[in-house]
Amino acid sequence: MLNSPIRHGAALSLLMAAGAVALAGCAAPPSVASEGAPASEARYPLTIDNCGAELTFDEAPERVITIKSSTLELLLALGLADRIVGSAFSDGPLPDALSAGAEDIDVLSDKVPSQEVAISAEPDLIFGGWESNFSAEGVGERESLAALGVTGYVAPAACKGPGYMPDPLTFDTVFAGFEEAGAIFGVPDAANELVAQQRAALADVTPSDDGLSALWYSSGTDTPYVGAGIGAPQMIMTAAGLSNVAADVRDTWTAMGWEAVVAADPDVIVLVDAAWNTAASKIDLLESNPATAALPAVRDERYVVIDFPATEAGVRNVDAVASIVDQLESMD
Repeated sequence: MLNSPIRHGAALSLLMAAGAVALAGCAAPPSVASEGAPASEARYPLTIDNCGAELTFDEAPERVITIKSSTLELLLALGLADRIVGSAFSDGPLPDALSAGAEDIDVLSDKVPSQEVAISAEPDLIFGGWESNFSAEGVGERESLAALGVTGYVAPAACKGPGYMPDPLTFDTVFAGFEEAGAIFGVPDAANELVAQQRAALADVTPSDDGLSALWYSSGTDTPYVGAGIGAPQMIMTAAGLSNVAADVRDTWTAMGWEAVVAADPDVIVLVDAAWNTAASKIDLLESNPATAALPAVRDERYVVIDFPATEAGVRNVDAVASIVDQLESMD
């Protein structure tokens, strides 16, 4: 039975190289480039439209709080560990290729920190993995943070508003987010290198041609929460050669009753492994429920396992594709 965590493949093993490039360029604070500066240099002021909010950066942020693994891992991959004054709401352990740069980063909270906790770290920017991180119950709304001199920036792939929510999410969108971060933080060369490496690693993956259907089982017991048709699960499954049984739902994730799961009869079940809802617990549930236990995918233990941090738009998505393909091949 395939219930081991995701292997860190070619794309992630190259992150340290990208980080080294960034660190070499960030020994001193980045300088503001003139109008005639080469495109690879940092350019300020920089104005961007971030999920409908106009943000202007006069210089690169120097004191950053990251919320969610996706934002922490991106900044580490860009070699910006020295800019991170705190992290929060991480979804699991860092991959080995990035953990060496994170030993001295303070963990502010296991969940979204309060505004009081966040402000106590004296950030100039809070980098949120979800728009919902910026709420009165979380670190505060972006307007209130701006009044305190703190910029709230949302990972572009996580935008939810009309015209901003990726529909569907693509690797081009994910990589564009890396490049935007490189521009904001004054490390465009590191971002370009990271994107080039990830594109090359993705091109090296040969997707399955077995015509397999798959259920992306993220969480839930009474009602499973599954990957739907326009988010990271769909993007990853498509790249791996799998057909998503919930592809017709125009959302990132969706609730799907067990009756619908049984009716879909997927060839493969992708299990998201999270500390709060492990792949092993999902397998126990599938095998103890008489309805799902009769599914050929369950009976034949046709499981593919992916770590939760690899399931949201970020630097681990390419490795998730490669891991799925490898696990599918091992089933043959």
